[in-house]
Amino acid sequence: MTLQVYGIPNCGTCKKAFSWLESNGVEYEFMNTKEKPPARSLIQSWVEALGSKPMRNTSGQSYRALGTTKDDWTDAQWIDAFANDAMLLKRPLFVKDGTAVMVGFKDKPDVIREKLGV
Repeated sequence: MTLQVYGIPNCGTCKKAFSWLESNGVEYEFMNTKEKPPARSLIQSWVEALGSKPMRNTSGQSYRALGTTKDDWTDAQWIDAFANDAMLLKRPLFVKDGTAVMVGFKDKPDVIREKLGV
């Protein structure tokens, strides 16, 4: 199993996820979206797997700066927005064997194990 975790190193939620993964012996590769934003094609595959709504980082400044027009955006418009500003992506985003399986992190072990297959 290949598990990639997309996010930024100083994100509190990412840190909680890293801690949980490490304490449960789950190997993962961290992908820093601030240093290396994901390609549009990759983001599109994530939206196809999870939908654009759960992937939105609604607590960030980038999201608030979009104004109210974002309320009517299509998935394609969200994909473009995510590709142009990776800070719009909710963190962390988990990709298992090339497929996005979960976004965000709440310490619910049963849900995490089911989604990540660990």
